Amino acid sequence: MTRNQILHELGRNTQPWDVLVIGGGATGLGAAVEAASRGYRTLLVERSDFAKETSSRSTKLVHGGVRYLEQMNLTLVLDALRERGHMLRNAPHLVHDLSFVVPAYSYFSLPYYGMGLKLYERLSGKLSFGRSELLSRKTTLELLPGVTNNHLRGGILYHDGQFDDARYAVSLVRTLQDLGGIAINYVEAIGLIEHGGKIAGIQARDVEDDTIFDLRARAVINACGVHAEDTLALDGRPRGSLLAISQGSHYVLPRSFLPGNTALMIPKTSDGRVLFAIPWHSALVVGTTDVPVDTTSPEPRVLPQEKQFLNETIARYFGQAPRPGEILSVWSGLRPLVRKGGVKTSKLSRDHTILIAPSGLITVTGGKWTTYRRMGQDTIDRAAQVAALPKRPSNTLELKLHGWTPQSGDVNSTWESVYGSDLPALRSLSDQSPCLEAPLHPRLPFKLREVVWAARFEMARSVEDVLARRTRALFLDARAAIEAAPTVADLLAQELNRCEVWKEKELAKFLETAKGYLYEE
Repeated sequence: MTRNQILHELGRNTQPWDVLVIGGGATGLGAAVEAASRGYRTLLVERSDFAKETSSRSTKLVHGGVRYLEQMNLTLVLDALRERGHMLRNAPHLVHDLSFVVPAYSYFSLPYYGMGLKLYERLSGKLSFGRSELLSRKTTLELLPGVTNNHLRGGILYHDGQFDDARYAVSLVRTLQDLGGIAINYVEAIGLIEHGGKIAGIQARDVEDDTIFDLRARAVINACGVHAEDTLALDGRPRGSLLAISQGSHYVLPRSFLPGNTALMIPKTSDGRVLFAIPWHSALVVGTTDVPVDTTSPEPRVLPQEKQFLNETIARYFGQAPRPGEILSVWSGLRPLVRKGGVKTSKLSRDHTILIAPSGLITVTGGKWTTYRRMGQDTIDRAAQVAALPKRPSNTLELKLHGWTPQSGDVNSTWESVYGSDLPALRSLSDQSPCLEAPLHPRLPFKLREVVWAARFEMARSVEDVLARRTRALFLDARAAIEAAPTVADLLAQELNRCEVWKEKELAKFLETAKGYLYEE
């Protein structure tokens, strides 16, 4: 259905939804897919775009969390490793195995990290991605060409998962639709509806035209990530008591900084965090940081201390800091960590928390991308109890996501593989309109047809939706994305029947956003 058809359906619907989810990031989408897969009538609303904030700004890893081994949080690691295996099985077009090497600069670190990563491998059991092994100095340098070799003693190879986070979110939206559920972006929850002291739905606003309407539901789930306390405030709970917000930032560099297909992992940097340098699509992602912040923003900006940390750490392990012109993009995301008094954000667990308010409002927060499915399962289990929904078991453990296809190596590019079974239909757009076969930009791996596909089938409503999340242009090369924006605006205007004024406003809005992805000294 188109967005207008969805709004029409919502307007004429008089029966309450079984489950209404507020928030279209990983947590909300996981809960909505879980609910719909059990046969519950499910609606998800998102005030901006799906995965607009935290869920499109991850380090692109599907992993158990090596650093949690050192914290002895084995339960979290075990759960995440199991979920990692299920994500690969259920979405092989979006998740794949990636080899990592930990360079060892002391003889002590070889057995220390070697034993830890062997435990990491064994905890994954039958869902293991591959064996870990100790490497010689020579082999380490072959796998990590360009890494600093002074005092290098060897390395440890291990395996973990990688994915495209925003594309995974789009696949979850399509999966929800396949299951009969409804998801709509640019619809904001501005109030809660109460009946007899219990939450009975939300007051919603269409962000595009300011229309206000009511949506009633038996269970309302607050899955708003770093903004969860804003929704709780609508229910009368004071802000500031639940979450500690942490910011993580990444650089995107040319692949020449780390040629090849092996990722680098530094298990303990100067600030105590794990740092990765990861081949991703056509570039190299380096991050992440961990800085406590007091405020939230839909577009957080990299902080001076984060730039200093990334520049110094890259220089330490690659021999030189990147020059400003070599930083293709820089992005920041916010983590919703459940607050524990006096504990640094880098030490807070990524376990999720589910709260049930006296009003019946269900809040799920914390967690991480890799455990999104388990978070959804636990949330809907509680929602079914709170709302007295028919008891039905979870079946998402084996649920193949939209686009599922065995990876047979017949796709022409790494990027196009994210479309999975939709790829033939996507390519057929070029058969219908040969001009859509043209590249979107010389430095980007996308074609014009992907803009049209995003508008017709993936609910893209803006230039940013296309360049940041349906394609990953803004995250891969911000300058190229800015240069491609007028072309995207033209195509979107045709698909969405928009005027010249709309195009001008869209381009100005996108340029303002995209400036934040350009590195500035």
